[in-house]
Amino acid sequence: MPTTSEPDWDDTTDQVNATRGLIDRLEPCVVRNDAGRVVWDNDRWDFLNEEDRPATVHPSLWRQSGLNTAQGLFEVVPGIYQVRGLDVSNMTIVEGDTGVVVVDPLTSKEVAAAGLALYTRNRGERPVKAVIYTHSHGDHFGGVLGVTTQRAVDAGDCVVVAPDGFMHHAVSENVFAGPAMLRRAVYMYGRSLPVGAVGSVGFGLGQALSTGTVGLIPPTVSVTRTGQELVLDGVRLDFQLTPDTEAPAELNFYLPDRGVLLIAENVNHSLHNVLTLRGAQVRDAHAWASYITESIQLYGEARVLIGSHNWPTWGRAEVTRLLTLQRDAYAYLHDQTVRLMNQGLTGPEIAEEIRSFPGELGRAWSTRGYYGSISHNVKAVYQRYMGWYDGNPAHLWQHPPVGQATRYVAAIGGADATVAVAREAFDGGDLRWAAELLNHVLFAEPEHPGARELQIATYEKLGFAQENGTWRNIYLTGAKELREAGQRTRRVGAPGKESLDMLAALTTGQLFESMAVRLDGPRAAAHRLLLRWEFGDTGEVWTLLVGNGVLTPMRGDAPGGEAPQLTLRLERSALDRILARMTSFPEAIGSGAVSVDGDVTVLTTFHGLLETPARNFPIVLP
Repeated sequence: MPTTSEPDWDDTTDQVNATRGLIDRLEPCVVRNDAGRVVWDNDRWDFLNEEDRPATVHPSLWRQSGLNTAQGLFEVVPGIYQVRGLDVSNMTIVEGDTGVVVVDPLTSKEVAAAGLALYTRNRGERPVKAVIYTHSHGDHFGGVLGVTTQRAVDAGDCVVVAPDGFMHHAVSENVFAGPAMLRRAVYMYGRSLPVGAVGSVGFGLGQALSTGTVGLIPPTVSVTRTGQELVLDGVRLDFQLTPDTEAPAELNFYLPDRGVLLIAENVNHSLHNVLTLRGAQVRDAHAWASYITESIQLYGEARVLIGSHNWPTWGRAEVTRLLTLQRDAYAYLHDQTVRLMNQGLTGPEIAEEIRSFPGELGRAWSTRGYYGSISHNVKAVYQRYMGWYDGNPAHLWQHPPVGQATRYVAAIGGADATVAVAREAFDGGDLRWAAELLNHVLFAEPEHPGARELQIATYEKLGFAQENGTWRNIYLTGAKELREAGQRTRRVGAPGKESLDMLAALTTGQLFESMAVRLDGPRAAAHRLLLRWEFGDTGEVWTLLVGNGVLTPMRGDAPGGEAPQLTLRLERSALDRILARMTSFPEAIGSGAVSVDGDVTVLTTFHGLLETPARNFPIVLP
């Protein structure tokens, strides 16, 4: 990935700040779940603190990854603490009058609980009076059950604060599109790679995601506007709403009594993603830059900046500099992409044209492409405005990958001839061309041994050269899966008991909407089904209509008084357990957890039309 600007290697500010305020460490930094399974191991990254960098890791990425391994409880200023190095994200703890406010309780329950215990060991037992989710990504709310309980929230002992629209976006990204994203996340985050100099060294924003129990407690307080103020356990907070930036629902807040600005994930010590490579909605780089400008205007007196990733920044001038650099990075990506787009260039062409940031932007450590890259961010800006089609009629109705591959390979003269051309490109250092040619061979003839071995070498050589951690992981994971002769990696995020806490936090309507995106439309088009659901514990009544290949959830009775073919009476928790695969509809009916009235075969038909999402679909092979 090209870059022409060189940062200042003599600047050790980040090294100082990454360990500043350390109070205590978790020794060993290994967290297990109740069954004894390791859900987090920070100690495996100790090799990154060695002075001798191996040739298989980009020197800048080696530096960034080493900084991200700093773990423990850190004092930011008196009364404000961060737990870092226990997950990909940071958990911030603000002391109030009688308890604490917890901000972004990590990805999973076990690591959040370990982080809170580390705080308690050093600062004493204090009740959690409030939890703040800064945005709708799972690594900022999934561990909430490690710091509080639904019972405490229901009793009013703890409030949960989140930006407006949080639940909608948390569900649409983490539930609706979750299965496809989880598979691609294996590549992006290097989840199947061994940790080490020829494998995963992190991904710039952090080292890895914890793999414990993910939960969610719905917010009880929504932040709906910039300037909204709350006092939580005596802590004054001034909120800035920043929708459609790093997340579709996100907020920053300022602590005026402490001079501390928490910037969520809108500013990091890395370039972020306008479109994350695991998949997401395209983010608005223009809005992102504009909201950082607003932050500078609103909170220019801030003396400390803390974020949901990486390390804090101290000093008013340094805070303003970091905000300005990050603002200008996203503005430059947006404005220059649009400028060249309006000159007629397409996304890939613009990405070749904008190969680095100019001037100070290009020299700053905080704008390096460790997590997001200039290349794929430029293409994302183009996609937001212009979509997938570049205007060329030849690209309007192309063959799918296998169809293209067989035709290209035939045109070149067969698989062996194509591999020979790829070998020449590899030897000549044109790895991008080699990878493209070999990809065509493998999609045309997946078992071709020469193509497979050369593609493994190509991907590894590309991966070792990357400053961007996610690009490195993607290339090396591709090589790993090819080396394993098409075997799929371990199942990541498969539905099971650990998803129950997440399901329980969703509304019933959201659960039924998640079923709608799993309905096999072509097969369902042959049926018209009407099912009535009566939930005894919540008093809700829902009707599900299957017609024209579409599942339509409706609260209440069917329109026009149409009689349901089947009525189900159950507790909402029973449906959660069925969807979490802890039981099944027949078992629940047999046990009495679900009672039915009408044609029970309708339920069998309905359930049979719901697909189980693929958790391990192929990527580097057809």
